[in-house]
Amino acid sequence: MISSELGRIQKAIRSEKLDGWLFCNFHHRDRLADEILHINRDDTNSRLWVYAIPAEGMPTGIINAVEPNILDKLPGQKRVYFGRDEFLALLQPLGGRRWGVHISDTLTMISYLDRGTALVLESAGLELASAAGLVQRFKGLLDGPGVASHERAATALYDIVEQTWETARKAYRDKKPLDEGDLLRVMTAAIESRGLVTDHAPIIAAGANAGNPHYSCSGAGAPIREGDVIQFDLWAKEKDAGAIYADIAWVGVFAPAPLTKYEKAFRELVFVREGVYEYIAGQIASGRTVSGAMADAKAREALSGLGYRAVLKHRTGHGIDTQCHGSGVNIDSWEFPDPRPILEGSCFSLEPGIYFPDFGMRTEVNVYIKDARAIISQGDRRQSSLLCCNSGPIR
Repeated sequence: MISSELGRIQKAIRSEKLDGWLFCNFHHRDRLADEILHINRDDTNSRLWVYAIPAEGMPTGIINAVEPNILDKLPGQKRVYFGRDEFLALLQPLGGRRWGVHISDTLTMISYLDRGTALVLESAGLELASAAGLVQRFKGLLDGPGVASHERAATALYDIVEQTWETARKAYRDKKPLDEGDLLRVMTAAIESRGLVTDHAPIIAAGANAGNPHYSCSGAGAPIREGDVIQFDLWAKEKDAGAIYADIAWVGVFAPAPLTKYEKAFRELVFVREGVYEYIAGQIASGRTVSGAMADAKAREALSGLGYRAVLKHRTGHGIDTQCHGSGVNIDSWEFPDPRPILEGSCFSLEPGIYFPDFGMRTEVNVYIKDARAIISQGDRRQSSLLCCNSGPIR
């Protein structure tokens, strides 16, 4: 954290009706604390430090005499301790207040505070609450430049899907062998040629491999055979500091036309995807609160009503920001139930998926909230029907 960010943090604290946000770290175990406070992960962190930001006023840092400079770049007063008794004494002035800390009984992604340290803080009179809402407000909401960055990444990803599918169509038309690795190389090269970066290779999964949501193709991968479902999942962002990810998934069939069961499954997935989007958009436009858990429950109810309860393997969506799986609200009532509200600036995926032993598919779009409206990134380009090898280019 730099001094200019202190006001944003304190605004988030007040919005969450907390008395403060308390960070602590040992051996850099809390990635979020280091990231938000701009602590260099190469700095030695062999002693516990605490940094307490109140809703009003200046922060207080508690640091060990062995590592007295670890919080030097942060504003506020610093208190140095040598032993445990002094550390406990320095905690006492923070007691009697409700602090947001990195704990959650459902959101594992922010739950870095260990139980032992939590007990020490509580013994000093600190009341602990989850900082999940603070993390979202400070790190998981997009401003205008963030939305623009996200939209540029989304535009590029849709172009890359077109290019990759055209490679598959041409191989089918020319009756040339094709494997997952061929398409993965095309997609990876296209991402790099557009100056984008990604934290992991895209997913190209054909046939039964598409039934594995996080399938990873190695080497040549599996051969793509006549009639196979092909799942595409790709995510990337620009290289600039603060760039925002986009993350989309498309589905094709390596045949002139899909089997009836594939067409039915995909049509119903699109129905659910659009239904949950309309639900979110309606709630936001009406000024009503809608949480990630509420939205996911709607999607899950619809999928179950269509007979897919037994083949659901994951939540309906995740937050997106400078990380593909970001710090903002997830569309999830099932894996890591997320009670946080969808706020102005929230950005997230909607990606219902179903997975059988012989195939699987998911369709993914990204949504962000801007001016109290739910907007689908590159909405006019989102997939509405299965890609087939006898159709023309995507656009």
